[in-house]
Amino acid sequence: MAHISVDCGSPPSPHSSLPGIPPGILLVSMEDKYKCQQCHHVLRKPVQAKCGHRFCVLCFNLLTSFGPKPCEACCQEGIFEEPMSILNSHQAFPDNAAGREIAGLPARCLHQGCSWTGSVKEYEVQHESHCEYEQVQCEACRNFVLRTEKERHDNRECEGRTLNCKFCKMSCNYLEIKAHDETCGKFLLRCKDCGKKKIPRDKFSEHIKYCHKKNACPFNEVGCKAVLENNKHQHHEQTSTKEHLRLLLPVVLALARGSSEGSAPMLEWHEDSDCLYRAPEEGVSLEARATAAVATATSVDLDKKVNALENIVCVLNREIERSSLTLDSCSVQHRLDQDKMENLSNKVRQLERSLTMRDLQLAETEQQLRKLQFCTYDGVFVWKISEFLRRRQDALAGRTPAMFSAAFYSSKYGYKMCLRLYLNGDGTGKGTHLSLFFVVMRGEFDALLKWPFSQKVTLMLLDHNNREHIIDAFRPDVTSTSFQQPISEMNIASGCPLFCPLAKLAGKSSYLRNDTIFIKTIVDLSGL
Repeated sequence: MAHISVDCGSPPSPHSSLPGIPPGILLVSMEDKYKCQQCHHVLRKPVQAKCGHRFCVLCFNLLTSFGPKPCEACCQEGIFEEPMSILNSHQAFPDNAAGREIAGLPARCLHQGCSWTGSVKEYEVQHESHCEYEQVQCEACRNFVLRTEKERHDNRECEGRTLNCKFCKMSCNYLEIKAHDETCGKFLLRCKDCGKKKIPRDKFSEHIKYCHKKNACPFNEVGCKAVLENNKHQHHEQTSTKEHLRLLLPVVLALARGSSEGSAPMLEWHEDSDCLYRAPEEGVSLEARATAAVATATSVDLDKKVNALENIVCVLNREIERSSLTLDSCSVQHRLDQDKMENLSNKVRQLERSLTMRDLQLAETEQQLRKLQFCTYDGVFVWKISEFLRRRQDALAGRTPAMFSAAFYSSKYGYKMCLRLYLNGDGTGKGTHLSLFFVVMRGEFDALLKWPFSQKVTLMLLDHNNREHIIDAFRPDVTSTSFQQPISEMNIASGCPLFCPLAKLAGKSSYLRNDTIFIKTIVDLSGL
């Protein structure tokens, strides 16, 4: 069967961007052949890999988006076999047969209160994205609501919905609209002094300058009913003198009666002379009349002061009210800013975690690249050891007594091997010799190789002048566990504890130059 890429250039299905279907929708028991090996749900748009395992198209694309991956299902079943068990986006094909089987299975809706039943295909095409009982998330406030109530929630209930200010038409968040009203330049105000309505806030200060405030006549305490603009009070007092005096007369008489022991004399208004006069038969002293006049003047002055103080208190109350509204607006804005800062902090923390994961992936990739850089596949390996003197001091101090080389191979699918070097010796060579050992490691293709390992191994310390290399060779002891098929990461090292006397590396040694030595290993590949 010819394999094709999963993404073959055709228009993507609306369901290919969704994960597997929840197994709870099936009205029959779920068989393994209907299960995605990645998400373990019912297959949606199934594809089949070379190894035979099935995946949802979305799961498979995500698995192979960063390159080929080993099939975890093959590993768990113990049938891993390269290259069949390697998942590759260009080596899988749509499994239409499995898709048709799944499409015909009986299904139901999982949402509480929904009684829909039908086939899996009908569920995907007709019901899944239209179920009225599905809880959908509001993008603005992140709360979940029923699909049937989503429109009403968006328009009336969502605290994150956007509204337009009815005065300036500016778009605001629902939670911010009240705070905006307190600062909106087009918000309509009412003047408490003159009663004028619908004054835009940005023009209110100008209105205050020219506002014709209306106040009661100062003689309202004695009965004057006039309410006038401030600039007309003086004219009113001049034209209404007679009326004001007539209203004052009873007050003056009452004061006169209260200050004299006898009965107060009656004063009358003389229409012709426009003045008050005393009846001849009633004797009223000049002192009593002066006292009454002073009392009247004092009373009027006190009334004016009281009115002025009352006006000042009203103004202060209005200012306090406005300041309180402004403070509430600032508090709301502060809470909104705090919420935004917290959301931004959470996003920063998420980005930092993502960045840390990326750094780890890069570090692993770099490590793999370094391994590949020094890896060989012909049984010949040259190990360059720089900073020899520092490494030797670390070995003497016991910090790093042994070093491991990079891995190398007898062939691309052959034995995996490495070297182990003791710069201060090991066993019988400790303190006097370099000890060099050969290590058989666990490889990916050990099951295909011949065991025990029996190839001749040659170890060499290279002379920089290419004259007299130090060479030691051995054939593996096939009865030793060091050369059996590894069951751990690497077998026990085997080699030459007396490989090279340390004295040969002292002074101007041809084996040590620029603080560097070279060790070469040759594995005899004959017979493989």
